[in-house]
Amino acid sequence: MSVVNGLVLVAMTEISPAHFRRHRFPAEIIAYAVWLYYRFPLSFRDVEDLLAERGIEVSFQTVSEWAAKFGLKFAHQLRRRSRGQFADKWQLDEMVVTIKGKKFWLWRAVDVNGYVLDALLQSRRNKRAALRLMRKLLKGQGTTPRVMITDKLRSYSAAKSELMPGVEHRSHKGINNRAENSHLPVRRRERRMMRFKSARQCQRFISTHGQIANLFLLHRKHLTAADHRQLRSNANATWRQITMLINA
Repeated sequence: MSVVNGLVLVAMTEISPAHFRRHRFPAEIIAYAVWLYYRFPLSFRDVEDLLAERGIEVSFQTVSEWAAKFGLKFAHQLRRRSRGQFADKWQLDEMVVTIKGKKFWLWRAVDVNGYVLDALLQSRRNKRAALRLMRKLLKGQGTTPRVMITDKLRSYSAAKSELMPGVEHRSHKGINNRAENSHLPVRRRERRMMRFKSARQCQRFISTHGQIANLFLLHRKHLTAADHRQLRSNANATWRQITMLINA
């Protein structure tokens, strides 16, 4: 018997654990490996070592395949659960990402509480790119914001006037810190990965990482210790629930 993330994995002779189709490791172990990778700034080799310490022999290449295959599936389930649940004040920002010597722009939107609404990697920083992000946001959230906050990039104003003319727009660099700070976790992971290897890999990572980060964003400084433990337990329970919904 072994314990993984609070889950007791009983010997196969006692209880047959849940499995994803065509995968020999139990679903709990796969979900745990994916959770480790996206929840903490770890490399695939770090996750391999952590699993090995718990008696689970799996290569870092396999962890990479699990993260790519199941990470997006788990993120999709989380996105469906949270649709329409975010605050009506959105903050938008963009940051530079260099991939194989080519400059890209990572556009991101968060709500006033810091939850990631969506992120989109694009090769341009213009009105067309801003329109793509806003269309993606409106489709994904199913609602328009009450207020949109951005820096002074004029592309935001032009795109907003075309798509959401009735939405209040506040354009000032000093009030957009929430969106700017939301880039920091991705910057840390970018350094840990020694840069993203391709635009596809970057988009896949940010699409997954943002949704999982939302689930475990608990705003600890505003909580008592007991409340924090309860919310953390709820987040872990939600994670276990959505990972068992996958038919893969």
